[in-house]
Amino acid sequence: MPLQLKIGIHLPSLGQSLRRALTFAAKAGARGVVLAAQGDLRPGSLSQTGIRSLRKLLEDLRLKVVAVEFNTRRGYADLDNLEPRVDATRQVMDFAFAMRTPLVLNHIGQIPSSEESTEWSTLVEVLSDLGIYAQRAGAWLTANAASCPPDDFSRLWQALPEGSLLIDLDPALAVMNGHPPLDYIGRFGNQIAHVHARDATRDARSLRGVETTLGRGEVDFPVLLAALEEVGYQGYLTLERGFSNDPAFEIERGAMYLRQLIAE
Repeated sequence: MPLQLKIGIHLPSLGQSLRRALTFAAKAGARGVVLAAQGDLRPGSLSQTGIRSLRKLLEDLRLKVVAVEFNTRRGYADLDNLEPRVDATRQVMDFAFAMRTPLVLNHIGQIPSSEESTEWSTLVEVLSDLGIYAQRAGAWLTANAASCPPDDFSRLWQALPEGSLLIDLDPALAVMNGHPPLDYIGRFGNQIAHVHARDATRDARSLRGVETTLGRGEVDFPVLLAALEEVGYQGYLTLERGFSNDPAFEIERGAMYLRQLIAE
């Protein structure tokens, strides 16, 4: 099936109020948005009335929620305050389902090198338990695979019960970490549930990565989109800018760039 262009916008990138950001996304021609579970949308803070009001606003603007982003300071192998972190993740899963999206985006933290370590067993146990909870909640933890080397992520993936975890692909982060984005598509293919549309370069001498304007970095988007089409990806391409003086302009330009690529 040909790749469908479903543009999403990462609302936190805009640095605007929620209502203004949603209005911008609609005017920019996006079909969906990524919300962040922070501030007024932090776990447990929004009432049922508030959820209904937000859903109504989204419907009026003809927008869908692509995913709910929930960035934690630590991963799920770190025992420090682990239980509250897991409880908050469950709350965000419930919120995501209420917002009619099955995706909760987060990193999972460092993957332990030793499978005999306490950290490894903790990580596998927590992610397995969250996978069970996801079956009831209707929303899955969707891990940013590019924060880990493909080999390490593959080891973890194989240790988890099937269906425990979905995959969030950030090609810019892959480049910044020195990993080819296509490696993740080749290994995990139809398990990829969300893709970030952002770009980056990596300085070979300093080994540091820098985010760039979409299409001007090292991510070969024509090849990336072709690879996603080959594995049958039908999800969103979410425009995001982490570091920009004018993120709204960059995101609008990024949307034009993607439309041109798909039209070619």
